Amino acid sequence: MTQGFSLKDQLFNADKVAYLAGLFDGPGFDAPGFQARVMARLPELELKARIDWIAACLAEAVPGELPEVAPVILRALPPPLDPTLSDDDFGDFIFAPLGEWVAAVGIEHPDLALDVLAELTQRFSMEWAIRPFLNRWPDQVLARMELWCDHDSYHVRRLTSEGTRPRLPWGLGVSLDLEAALPLLDRLHGDPTRYVTRSVANHLNDISKKAPDLVLTRLADWREAGRQRPEELSWMTGHALRGLVKAGHPGAMAALGYDPDAALDVALNLPGEARIGDAVEIGVTLSGALDVPVLVDYIVHFQRPGGKISAKVHKLKQGRLSGGRLHLSKLHKLKGDASTFTLVPGPHRVEVQVNGRVRAAGSFALLE
Repeated sequence: MTQGFSLKDQLFNADKVAYLAGLFDGPGFDAPGFQARVMARLPELELKARIDWIAACLAEAVPGELPEVAPVILRALPPPLDPTLSDDDFGDFIFAPLGEWVAAVGIEHPDLALDVLAELTQRFSMEWAIRPFLNRWPDQVLARMELWCDHDSYHVRRLTSEGTRPRLPWGLGVSLDLEAALPLLDRLHGDPTRYVTRSVANHLNDISKKAPDLVLTRLADWREAGRQRPEELSWMTGHALRGLVKAGHPGAMAALGYDPDAALDVALNLPGEARIGDAVEIGVTLSGALDVPVLVDYIVHFQRPGGKISAKVHKLKQGRLSGGRLHLSKLHKLKGDASTFTLVPGPHRVEVQVNGRVRAAGSFALLE
């Protein structure tokens, strides 16, 4: 990331807007006027608002419903993203407004809109843009997604999973039942591309917030089906269950090979106090049977303004007891200048969670 520039300014700036205008520049498109209109408001807007504003400016520059607009969009597109890659190829954010433009003028033209989104997602992921269509035309979109499961482009295959996620970050809420997309995930879980399988795992993690047993059953079914390489399915399982692991769900622990009831002694060592801006050393010693697999987290119960308490789970170690003993230590930084979380002086409780069960606890005083 370029030092001194915010993410929104890196993703949407005058150069990016000029590039987008250049793609559409031609008869009937006032490229300088479009650029000027976009830049008149862009600096004052946050990231998602910039996407919406650029989409609105495009719709003004090229008026009409999707049947009139679609040919203009498709002619302007650069070549698809490199099809030889297999991961971390999200695309260029400057194409995100094109999806919002399609959603704004194409909601009553679902077939054409899905055609265009399938092309756009091969330049930038269209998971946000497809969600209005899922709400307006759920059966039609899901039927198209069935076909997309076999698409040559892994970007289109991923859109099937990512676009239907129940808790998509930044995404419009969708009214689909939690199980509506599971038949699609049944097909996609065996995909050879990590970009797709990560999305499938994220989708399951979303579902696990409300239906953990549904997720555990599906993962067990996939293991039995044998359509995915064991090592990839193992990775997917860990990624899909990460929320349940933090919550200490015993079924998730068992699915990952950790016994919540393993015979272990756990000791926690903490200093009596620490200051904001310093670090507190957390020491944990586990004793038990030889070679017991353990997944160790620690939970800090932070003081919050007004006397409230906020618990936050942190990873510590995933491993085995060697010689019947395992000692772990971590310096937990107590940042006083974090922009997302303000530390408040007072007693702070720390718990050690092993294989999903709290096994030891202690506290330290946080001083200014």
